[in-house]
Amino acid sequence: MQPTRSHQAAWKAEWKYVYSSSMERTTARFSFKEALAQLPRGAPLRMEILAAHGITAKRASALVRSGWLLRLGRGAYGLPGDTLQRDDCLAFLATQVPGLHVAGKTALAWRGVRHNLAYRETVVLWGDQPARLPAWLDGVVRVRYRVAHIFAQELPAGLGLAPLAGGHPELPVSTPERALLELLSETGSFEGLEEVRQLVESTRNLRLPLLDELLGYLNRIKVVRLAARLASDLELPWAALAQQHSRRLGGGRRWVAVGRTGERLDLGVTP
Repeated sequence: MQPTRSHQAAWKAEWKYVYSSSMERTTARFSFKEALAQLPRGAPLRMEILAAHGITAKRASALVRSGWLLRLGRGAYGLPGDTLQRDDCLAFLATQVPGLHVAGKTALAWRGVRHNLAYRETVVLWGDQPARLPAWLDGVVRVRYRVAHIFAQELPAGLGLAPLAGGHPELPVSTPERALLELLSETGSFEGLEEVRQLVESTRNLRLPLLDELLGYLNRIKVVRLAARLASDLELPWAALAQQHSRRLGGGRRWVAVGRTGERLDLGVTP
C-alpha cells in the first residue's frame, strides 16, 4: 500500500521534531570546559582546531566576549593564561604563509653549526610570498622574514627542508646544505663576511648528493661564486662541487658588490 499524503506529512513532522530535539540536546551537552581540557597548549588555535572540538565561529566569538578565549589576530585564538611557545608559533605560521621555513644562519645554528651565541636570538625565516607577520608574534620570538628566490622555480617542494629531530614535526627547517646557500645569499646584506667564513668552515660534513642537487637549481651567481671561493680557501670537501657549478652559471668575469655591512665582495669568475 502506498503511503498517503497525510502519512507523509506526519512522518516529515515527526522527523523534524526528532532532528530538532537531537540538535537541542547536542547544543545543551556542549561544554567549553570539556573542550578546554582537550585543546592544545602553547600554540595559537586555528578555527579548524576549535571546530574539531565543537567550537563553531559563532561560539568562538561568544567565548571571546565572555573571556574564555582570546582573539590573537585574524584566524588565531589563544587561551587565557597560556604561554605561547616559539616552535609552536612558527609551526602555526608555516601553515599560513606559503613556503615559510627556518632558514640561513638560524637553521645552521639549530642544526649545531654556530659561531657566536646571540643574547637574544633573531630567527631567520624565509618564505615564497611577501607576508605581514602577526603582531602577537613579537611577544614570543623576534624574527626576520625574507622572500628570496635563489633557486629556480623547478626546485622540488621540500627539497632541503625537514623538521628537526625531536623538534616540532610541522616546522620546516633548512638542512645544513640548503641553509649554507641561504646564508651565503645574505652575506654582505644581513651577515658579515668574517662570521660567514667561520660558519662555512664548520660545514665539512655536508651530504654531497643533496648539495649537488641544490646547487643544480641555484640561480644566483653571487651565491655559487662565494661558495666556490670560501670552500677553496678553506679546503672543504665540497670545494670541487661548488667550483663545478660556479663554472656552469658563468655570468661574466667578475661579480662585485658592497653590502649593508660596508664589506666589499669582489668575486671573480671560477677558472
